[in-house]
Amino acid sequence: MNYPSINLQEKLSKFSEHWSPKIIAQMNDYHLKLAKVQGEFVWHSHPETDEVFIVVKGNLDILFRDGKVSLNDGEMFVVPKGVEHKPVAEQECHILLIEPAGLVNTGTAKDSTLTAPTDVWI
Repeated sequence: MNYPSINLQEKLSKFSEHWSPKIIAQMNDYHLKLAKVQGEFVWHSHPETDEVFIVVKGNLDILFRDGKVSLNDGEMFVVPKGVEHKPVAEQECHILLIEPAGLVNTGTAKDSTLTAPTDVWI
């Protein structure tokens, strides 16, 4: 049997758009997604689930209404379910997200131009 590994850098080289997560693996009912981000995202929350952010390369701030967390290469943070947040990256940042399959990236935000498809694999 062949057990191929997943190379994050190779997967990241396959796309350039920002704020459009791509699925690279599935674990039970969860998707592991890579995304390139730059600039500001929208304020949103996910009422039914936590959301994991892992910084592969770069710097990411996750703003909250009452503060922020700053993440660098190799750091992660779990945004608790229902907590409104807004990711921001001054320079391009590469992240790995762990989320339930089918989760909409903009969560509770309405009519956002940043809403990405939930089923794009690379």
